[in-house]
Amino acid sequence: MTIHFRLAGLAPAILLALGFASPAQAGTQVPGDPHAADPVGIVADPCPAHPAPTDQAGWVTWNLHMLTRDFGQLCRYAEANRAIAAQKVRVVFMGDSITDNWINADPQFFTEGLVDRGISGQTTAQMLVRFRQDVIALKPQAVHIMAGTNDIAGNTGAATMDTVFGNIQSMAELARAHGIKVIIASIPPAAAFPWSPDKRPVPQIAEMNARLAAYARANRFAFVDYHRAMALADGAMKPGLASDGVHPTPAGYAVMRPLALAAVTGTLGAQR
Repeated sequence: MTIHFRLAGLAPAILLALGFASPAQAGTQVPGDPHAADPVGIVADPCPAHPAPTDQAGWVTWNLHMLTRDFGQLCRYAEANRAIAAQKVRVVFMGDSITDNWINADPQFFTEGLVDRGISGQTTAQMLVRFRQDVIALKPQAVHIMAGTNDIAGNTGAATMDTVFGNIQSMAELARAHGIKVIIASIPPAAAFPWSPDKRPVPQIAEMNARLAAYARANRFAFVDYHRAMALADGAMKPGLASDGVHPTPAGYAVMRPLALAAVTGTLGAQR
């Protein structure tokens, strides 16, 4: 049986309760929600500033806000993208926290046209949402895509292996359609996720990396196998290369750096 709703004319509070309106649209203030008055709809500036949360409850509120109001986190790099709009970008590194943290551990790596556009916690679906703004619009010569860890961890819910792989394919195909060369990176090793302890990621990481390597080969994209260089035989990260078994230490990034540079040089040639 199909039920048809007529939403026009319903009271704002009813729309809110049914999930068809945000608190701001409904004119409702949610107690303790610092984002309740944020703009919604098509606006000139969708990125209001908020102080960083200072406790766990604040981070939970922020995370819910992000997932419902800025799923791709387009606001994260909006200002930085404007600042480099006229610059020559050689390679954009698109990824999650492993990319996001890289610039802090090795800031000299991201010079001479290499640009970090990682966002901690993101899944491939979120990266695909922001790919036009954070990659295509910067007109790089190449993009380095390293993604999938947080999909396996379940950060934005459930997904199939095909869906996650398809999101990475979509990013690569968008890049190629815009004349941007593609570098596909493996998912780095991890035996467990501290923030998602019920997951056993080793076999899923192995399956995704096999798919990514085959896809890169079939499309003549560079493939960077960080996993092979950083993993123990059981699929865990080698001791000393990660702070928590997932996120690389400076020593871990020191292993990754020459592999990334070799892929960049192989894709674009030596910088002149």
